[in-house]
Amino acid sequence: MNKYVLRFFRILISVILLQTLRFKFTAHTDSVYIFSKVGLEPFGRIFIGILELVAAILILVPKTIWLGALLAFGIISGAVLMHLTILGIQINNDGGLLFFMALIVLILSGIIIWNERRNIPFFKKIISLLKS
Repeated sequence: MNKYVLRFFRILISVILLQTLRFKFTAHTDSVYIFSKVGLEPFGRIFIGILELVAAILILVPKTIWLGALLAFGIISGAVLMHLTILGIQINNDGGLLFFMALIVLILSGIIIWNERRNIPFFKKIISLLKS
């Protein structure tokens, strides 16, 4: 895949993750509502915010792209699962915006993980074992 497209995907993931942090860290009513409904308020909200911040930084650093993408994929998998099971797609009349942003991050981080699979230490060992 084109390196510029992948760079754009990484930046987009980072921007989406970073722009939601102000809601988590300032205890915005929507964020408190979401995390209360899934039983993670307040510690889960803050912890997930910190993890998202770390993922947003790691995905922009060339040597840790794979780690940031894996972290983002894991966090957002939980968010998508919570939307589909507990929260619903639309939250407080947002038109599904949070859900669709989560889907974008999930899909793009999956693409980046696939593209970076040769740089993931665990997969490097598996690939070398399969080649021998």
